[in-house]
Amino acid sequence: MELIPDLPETLARECLLRTSYKQFPLISSICKVWQREISLPDFLQHRKASGHSQELVVLSQARVNPVSQLGSGKTIPTPLYRISVLEPESGLWTELPPVPGKSNGLPLFCRLASVGSDLVVIGGLDPVTWRTSDSVFVFSFLTSTWRNATSMPGGLRSFFACASDSERDVFVAGGHDEDKNALTSALVYDVAEDRWALLPDMGRERDECTATFHAGKFHVIGGYATEEQGQFSKTSESFDVTTRRWGGEKNDFLAHGMTTWPPVCTAGESGELYACCRRDLMVLSDDTWKKVGDLPDDVCNVSYMAVRRTGKVVVIGSVRYGEPSVGYNWDMSNSRWVKLETQEKYEGHVQAGCFLDI
Repeated sequence: MELIPDLPETLARECLLRTSYKQFPLISSICKVWQREISLPDFLQHRKASGHSQELVVLSQARVNPVSQLGSGKTIPTPLYRISVLEPESGLWTELPPVPGKSNGLPLFCRLASVGSDLVVIGGLDPVTWRTSDSVFVFSFLTSTWRNATSMPGGLRSFFACASDSERDVFVAGGHDEDKNALTSALVYDVAEDRWALLPDMGRERDECTATFHAGKFHVIGGYATEEQGQFSKTSESFDVTTRRWGGEKNDFLAHGMTTWPPVCTAGESGELYACCRRDLMVLSDDTWKKVGDLPDDVCNVSYMAVRRTGKVVVIGSVRYGEPSVGYNWDMSNSRWVKLETQEKYEGHVQAGCFLDI
């Protein structure tokens, strides 16, 4: 069956490649042939190669001034988190439909990861009971629907590191269990197969660690052991997805002054690693962290950052907790910051984020 009647296949496919991601759910509902076409891995690859893909910053963000009822008839302000989506090229913001059955919002401190055209939401704390959750929810940008996925195995954990290879797998490591014991264990989730697998343990306990994925490795950074509460380590270790082994621990991966709180890190397509720490934007060059810019005053409390295809760095943050969240693009060619326009409804606190190129 033809993609579009009376049009050559190449031209019809070009029409679909140029479609906005916001139209994918409509395309999927109109025609099964179109749905099958945009679901092919080759489609997304061709869309990126032709320059028609769209970059999205996906955030777990609090609604502005929400109020929830929490037992005993007492009404107090409490953050209610939802998924916000920023298009850094246009500056447009949108909100995804809520997870079915989650009227109190997303789990607090959940982790976000992107794989292909899917968003994966893992773990966190129940916003009403504050109990640790092992839930996994997957949102398809192709159909604009959520699905319940297989729960995270290996016992309940929170404040773990999480990153994806953007193609198939989501990696989880560290955090702490229900008794506040820091963990060395690690897991990998295959989104397409909806299947979890255990990975070898890390070389040390890492609670409240951070992670990024680049150059074929899952890098876990910082964190602290059970007996070192709040004393963040300068070390890192990396899991090689090809050899399925952890490499040796890097004892001084983080520079002096980067360990009072885990830095927000991100990797670019060419492998460069950026970090926001205090008021500095830093890049790792020849195994040495170098400052490349000053963060704007109203974004120095950074919640999330990402590197775009152009090399521009997107930073989301605020002056301090409780103040409005704002976003900036940093252009490394001229070291200039350009502020993104933000509507009031998207100024809520950000707890987690991920980057999607669809």
